[in-house]
Amino acid sequence: MQGDSLIAEIWQFLRIRKRFWLLPVILCLFLMGLLIVFAETSVIAPFIYTLF
Repeated sequence: MQGDSLIAEIWQFLRIRKRFWLLPVILCLFLMGLLIVFAETSVIAPFIYTLF
């Protein structure tokens, strides 16, 4: 398990412990992180900030 990626480890955790309800939470956090990164580095940042 030394060379496993973070995504593989998270998937193993969810699969072994039957915590599939955490998958939407993790996906939402990931998407919000992407939105923040995209908003900081793009020209449409002012339009994204008006959503919040």
